[in-house]
Amino acid sequence: MSTTVYTTMESPLGRLLLSGVLPEGGGAAALATVTAPGQKYALAEPADGWEFDPEALAEPVAQLTAYFSGERTTFDLPLAPEGTEFRRRIWAALDEVPYGTTVTYGRLAELAGESPRMVRAVGGAVGANPLLIVRPCHRVLGANGSLTGFAAGVDRKRRLLELESGTLL
Repeated sequence: MSTTVYTTMESPLGRLLLSGVLPEGGGAAALATVTAPGQKYALAEPADGWEFDPEALAEPVAQLTAYFSGERTTFDLPLAPEGTEFRRRIWAALDEVPYGTTVTYGRLAELAGESPRMVRAVGGAVGANPLLIVRPCHRVLGANGSLTGFAAGVDRKRRLLELESGTLL
């Protein structure tokens, strides 16, 4: 049976909650969730049974810290998000959206091998992304370029996009 560990970190978006799954033989945890305060569809506090273990999540914290300081544009972490096969395809497509760029929900659908008419389903998968920031759901815009939908709030989405464009912090 695997062990879920967690830690928190301060960020420009507020206090982030990170969780990960420890491998059975020990070592660093595979990152399962990154959530911001008040984020829709996400835990605000650790779940029952999670163990506080900052050391096991030190690398994700270090990489997120470097991202927020403008020193990192990609993440290189073992990941362990849970989701349906459809959601996993959409999340994998998110991973292909480069730092400092944006895509529409329709284009993201195409990147995932889906019809661009699947925008509502794609939007649902993007909104269910358990790895805020690490899996860049903030880079997805409405068809008209608007800052639509972001589980952690449109203001936070704007801040992340401004950070990546070099106009913030």
